[in-house]
Amino acid sequence: MIYHVLPGDSLVEEFKKTKIEGNVIVCRECLISGDVDAESLPEFWEQRARFILSAFGEDEIEYHEKVADELAKLIDLPDGTEVNLWFEYELFCSVNMWFCLYLLHEADAEIYRVEPIVLKPEDRWKGFGGLDARELKMCFEGRKKLTPEDVALGTNLWNTYRHNDHSRMLELSKANSANFPYLEEVCEAAVDKETRPLKILQDIRADGFKTFPDIFPEFVSRAGEYGFGDVQIKYMLEKLT
Repeated sequence: MIYHVLPGDSLVEEFKKTKIEGNVIVCRECLISGDVDAESLPEFWEQRARFILSAFGEDEIEYHEKVADELAKLIDLPDGTEVNLWFEYELFCSVNMWFCLYLLHEADAEIYRVEPIVLKPEDRWKGFGGLDARELKMCFEGRKKLTPEDVALGTNLWNTYRHNDHSRMLELSKANSANFPYLEEVCEAAVDKETRPLKILQDIRADGFKTFPDIFPEFVSRAGEYGFGDVQIKYMLEKLT
């Protein structure tokens, strides 16, 4: 069995055009926002459903059906399953990938990371969004297999992230793995995510950017390593009002 974990619904249609074999799992979570520390996985899903409802007005039942049940497919996989994790470099995608590796860490599976390797270094935070089927196929052909050490690193990064253990996070950021590029930048962003993005938004407003269509691209330009979408930035802007 082959699975492709895609980082959002926006990639699904273009991915289908590649004709790459396998079943699609869509990661619709935004673990960069809200509380993520729970005693058990069922409690975690309940906690996340409540947060999504309070923050974004999404239905709790819909969360379980479209988000939790989708990601739960990564648990108890048949031995020998191939899992391709299509995740970008920024913090938004990195945290989601760490969580997926946490779900997979006991699986007898072949796990690969598919990255937007066709991007220039200066465009590294843009991700898969603007890529066509041909470019996505190139990314897949350049995928890298994760070692057991890589899976353990991802699992440790998730546990460190959910416990807000900043000193340990910075220690792990020094890990030397080709499957975790830009890890230091991403971990530094994780440590500062409760304060720096809000400060950047305040600075953007002070610089004369007033409307959301002007603020959003300016934030992406200044802090692309976070990978916040429009929903998350609107949520943060509400905190400033």
